[in-house]
Amino acid sequence: MSAIDIRPIRLPQDAGAFVKTWFPIYADDPHWVAPLIFERKQFLNPKKNPYFKNATVQCFMAYRDGKAVGTISAQIDHALVEDEPGIGLFGFFEFIDDVDVARALFEAACAWLKEQGMTTARGPFNFSSNHEFGLLVDGFDTDPCIANPHNRDYYGGIYEAIGLAKAMDWYAYWLDNDSEVDPRFVKISDRMLRRNPNIVLRQAEMKTFEADIKLFWELYNDAWERNWSHVHLTEEEFMFTAAGLKQVIDPKLIWYAFIDGEMAAASVTLPDWNQVVKRMNGRLFPTGWFTFLTGRKTIDHLRVFVLGVKHKFQKMPLGALLYVKTWETGREMGVKGAEASLILETNTRMRGALEKLGGTIYKTYRSYESELS
Repeated sequence: MSAIDIRPIRLPQDAGAFVKTWFPIYADDPHWVAPLIFERKQFLNPKKNPYFKNATVQCFMAYRDGKAVGTISAQIDHALVEDEPGIGLFGFFEFIDDVDVARALFEAACAWLKEQGMTTARGPFNFSSNHEFGLLVDGFDTDPCIANPHNRDYYGGIYEAIGLAKAMDWYAYWLDNDSEVDPRFVKISDRMLRRNPNIVLRQAEMKTFEADIKLFWELYNDAWERNWSHVHLTEEEFMFTAAGLKQVIDPKLIWYAFIDGEMAAASVTLPDWNQVVKRMNGRLFPTGWFTFLTGRKTIDHLRVFVLGVKHKFQKMPLGALLYVKTWETGREMGVKGAEASLILETNTRMRGALEKLGGTIYKTYRSYESELS
């Protein structure tokens, strides 16, 4: 068999080739949703994505007989290393069904991380837990929801074959429109509002979007700071992400809870634009832009994308309250169902709330680690 050639690449110059490598890998996968090439090129551009100000990144591509057959990134997130010294990350790990290709890519990423002084490789993260992350290990029979990854079903076996071991699982819960909601759950939420008149709930408004997002940024870092592998998000990074989502949000699906005027909890639920983007096959032109502009009315799935409660308020069932309000709104909109993800396997409080809403686990994503010996 011909040799495998692993080449480090430059960003942003080689971003297009990097992204286009994935298309033949998924050519016969009916559930893959091709990313928008222009958006991925922007994300991989150090001049446009503020993540590169807070991380050191090196991407690699694998070639065989002159043909691109895989990709990987290796990154050192400086905020993560402050909290967890020695942890290097890998992501964008895509490869044909060939263990030698995957091993060669992973070894190149590990060698680079080791040169930077790292002792452990953790992933996949594209680029961190604030972006797409996790390897799908169960639930290959449906399309991914917006901003969640999808991968070939042979990836898990190859991960293990090249020495990666499970570090943490993450769950995606599915709620059908006719899911049975535990009546006690709704009563608890209603009673909390009656007994706490200082709690004010409101939906987002586009006229206050920028101000609300800045408050949400403070809440986000507070609520997630103790989560496994969480990376502190700078205000610039958060606003960059928010700007990217602004075109796809529905303000009716964003709920804020204020206590005595302070934002105590918030949730962002997104229409599942993957139902539209899938038909665009990665391109806006020549007809993709029209599909995007006219596709909103065809979306009948949602994804509960972010839901967080500040630590000092976490003894109150504010998360449950926001789930109820979001679910009621979704039902009023006539959606068929919603995904809530990604939920840490150890987050029993959030998992219990979703199960009381009638949710069931339908996809499992996994984070892996390997010691850099």
